Amino acid sequence: MTARLPMSFQRIAYEVREVCNGVELAALEAAVALTGLGEGARAIDIGTGNATVAIHLARRFNLMVQAIELDPVMAELARSRIDAAGLGDRVSLSVARSAEVLASAPPADLIVALGTTDVSGEGRPTPEAGFIALRRSLKPGGWLLWGDIIWRTEPPAPLRQITEVTNLYTDDAGWRAAAVAAGFEVVHGRISPQEVFEAYPRDSITAARAWAERHPDAPEAGSILFHADRVQAITDFGRDYIDFGIYLLRNPA
Repeated sequence: MTARLPMSFQRIAYEVREVCNGVELAALEAAVALTGLGEGARAIDIGTGNATVAIHLARRFNLMVQAIELDPVMAELARSRIDAAGLGDRVSLSVARSAEVLASAPPADLIVALGTTDVSGEGRPTPEAGFIALRRSLKPGGWLLWGDIIWRTEPPAPLRQITEVTNLYTDDAGWRAAAVAAGFEVVHGRISPQEVFEAYPRDSITAARAWAERHPDAPEAGSILFHADRVQAITDFGRDYIDFGIYLLRNPA
């Protein structure tokens, strides 16, 4: 019998959200459409989460997709959704660190990296270092669809310290400058409307608290509520400072 994997705040959030970040699927689709990629092109989806984006890349654009997910709890959800979509022949799943998979994978036509961590294998790379690492895994003329937190204005030091535990962030101009410094061309950039960005933590927190209420005796309940409270605090504190941006970057041919 397969052992039950523990529930987590992220798993609950990923089950109720279409895209597991502060961006809508339509915005991602519009950006990928600008690449002109189609049948035969190869994509890598880093931090696939619930696999919605990977599945959409295969279904909408007929891409061959390698999805990467480090968290085995998330990978279980991703695998179940890939199988349910009947796309096992077009979407593969690697449960590993992205840097390790990228090091052995052939260069891709498209890399999607939304809210990812440690893409360079160096812990907390600067925006430029992260872009440089990903550019090495793209074909000449290939594309990177990058999405992450942006600072709308300089945040208070405590907010930056709490938020940047795993990633280093910058403002819109900083992300664009880092991409250019890494050798990319910035083809498209978009900041999510505030209501779209705020829906992500709101949906996640609501779902997590509801799960804990239904499962008060579960060993994970305390941890899930702790993470829900932490995300709530960051959301409340950071409302005037944080947003989410997506950038379509081209690796020159």
